[in-house]
Amino acid sequence: MARRPQVKVLVGSLRQVSVNRRLALALTGLLASEMDCALVEIGALPHYNEDDETNHGTRVKEFRKQCAAADAFIFVTPEYNRSVPGVLKNAIDQGSRPKGLSVWKGAPSGVIGASPGVLGSCMAQQHLRNILAALDVPVMGHPETYIHAKPGLFQEDGTVTDDAVTQFLRQWCDSFRQWTHLIKPQLSH
Repeated sequence: MARRPQVKVLVGSLRQVSVNRRLALALTGLLASEMDCALVEIGALPHYNEDDETNHGTRVKEFRKQCAAADAFIFVTPEYNRSVPGVLKNAIDQGSRPKGLSVWKGAPSGVIGASPGVLGSCMAQQHLRNILAALDVPVMGHPETYIHAKPGLFQEDGTVTDDAVTQFLRQWCDSFRQWTHLIKPQLSH
């Protein structure tokens, strides 16, 4: 039997009460039966600076170590000004450099997000997919998931209060498991 896939989850919002942090908790709960998921904190990372590539600070080293241990990633993004939050882009940049030593390369990934707006982070997710494609990160194409996070949809612990949304997230998680096993067959049962 194969070992359980290690999935690292990056949330592009720093707010503790963020709907995207709650969405990430919901996903980790739904995936827990078959995958070991852990959120990777990105808020304390310094701004990416190419001058620091050969001498990463402690925070960047720890971040890269956590990500390098992953078999797969989930990127959970809000949408700020029709794009990816700077903190998430900074984390991606920190993990992608120096050239040839990216922690992301080849890792199966999923992109998802929620927003109080009806577009549910669709523009940010599209930008994120473009960024990840440039880094040779195979991103699950379907189902695309843009969640309109109405007030009260997610509880603090990640519990989803709408049965239809819960069912849709289960389907997303099933697709993510299949995608992970497709890209990395050695992780299959």
